[in-house]
Amino acid sequence: MSPRRNRPRGDAKGRPPAGEERDLTGVFGRRDSWRGEDWLVRQVGGAAAAKHYRCPGCDQEIPPGVPHVVVWPDQGDVDDRRHWHTACWNARDRRGARIQRGRNAPRY
Repeated sequence: MSPRRNRPRGDAKGRPPAGEERDLTGVFGRRDSWRGEDWLVRQVGGAAAAKHYRCPGCDQEIPPGVPHVVVWPDQGDVDDRRHWHTACWNARDRRGARIQRGRNAPRY
């Protein structure tokens, strides 16, 4: 039996063949539609969550070590990323933004 050949599709530099675009959704997570806009959603495991974040859905802190999702617009910039609790992102249509923190509270 001869060994299996793993040849990449495209040219030697890894570019897709002519007329074909590479879909990077699997690399960055899944794509959701919300408020008429496409959003890229990526799961973050507990071991990878190393900083404090503030969830825009519930305005509560996401401490380090808690699994959550990172969401940004499909055509957005790196600065447009937001860290949400998974449950808050799943319930985003049923919740409104309730900012309850005081003026001196940290804004992660």
